[in-house]
Amino acid sequence: MLDRPYNVLFICRHNTARSQMAEALLRSVSKRRFIAYSAGTEPATSIHPLTLETVRNAGLPIDDLAPKGVELFCGADAPPLDFAFTMCDDMEQCPAALTGGPLRAHWPFPDPLQASGTHAQQAAVFAEVFRMIRRRVELFVELPVERLGRLALQRHMDGIGQDAAALS
Repeated sequence: MLDRPYNVLFICRHNTARSQMAEALLRSVSKRRFIAYSAGTEPATSIHPLTLETVRNAGLPIDDLAPKGVELFCGADAPPLDFAFTMCDDMEQCPAALTGGPLRAHWPFPDPLQASGTHAQQAAVFAEVFRMIRRRVELFVELPVERLGRLALQRHMDGIGQDAAALS
């Protein structure tokens, strides 16, 4: 077992919705075993207002959420990552230079930013994506990380990302 919590990075293109939700969720259910981060390959300048509304409505803090570039997690000054998850439905590759040689998995989610309609209709899409992310994060936190080897962990992480039943 590590003498520190596991560092987990959630990656999306703009780091304005899905990865921010995942960061907030993992922080809330981490049981002090995980430190959550999020970043984007092309980070936006601000988090989408409906992301903040969704996270706040779930009773989670939003104070520390801000878009960040993935380059903050590459190099000698970066925290050593143990796990990295890509979350965009069209993004399967994590940046190669992530510090720590993390286990990587692709957990695709629909982009809530594509939602249209009234504020309530868009908010419902954000809430549904948040629910799906919550389910996967909860499954991940329940893994006996300390007892599983890298291969078994990789299989479990990939399975959580591929299992549609995990979203219900």
